[in-house]
Amino acid sequence: QVQVTESGGGSVQAGGSLTLTCIFSGSSFSGYSMAWFRQAPGKEREGVVDIRISGASTYLDSVKGRFTVSRDISRKMMTLQMNNLQVEDTGMYYCAAGRGAILGASHLWNVWGQGTQVTVSA
Repeated sequence: QVQVTESGGGSVQAGGSLTLTCIFSGSSFSGYSMAWFRQAPGKEREGVVDIRISGASTYLDSVKGRFTVSRDISRKMMTLQMNNLQVEDTGMYYCAAGRGAILGASHLWNVWGQGTQVTVSA
């Protein structure tokens, strides 16, 4: 069965950087959209960025210019490079996968990782 596993979270000071990695296990990686979501305590889950089967991506406005997503089909891996991290970026970050999914279609993200914590201090 298809599974995703994310890693790379940690604690950094504002202005620092982290790289998150998501490993996809199972078949047909190239047939799935992939995405990063995050959720802060007491807040609604929000989509950070997706990368669709075409290679096109959509970023959350607040991370544009600071975060970059990439996909390596041969390694079945997706990464999120996060630069100039801010306190408001703090949260649990989740990798997700779904066939034909985009950020706004939350019901189509049917494969989820366990989450990796990102904490940014001032």
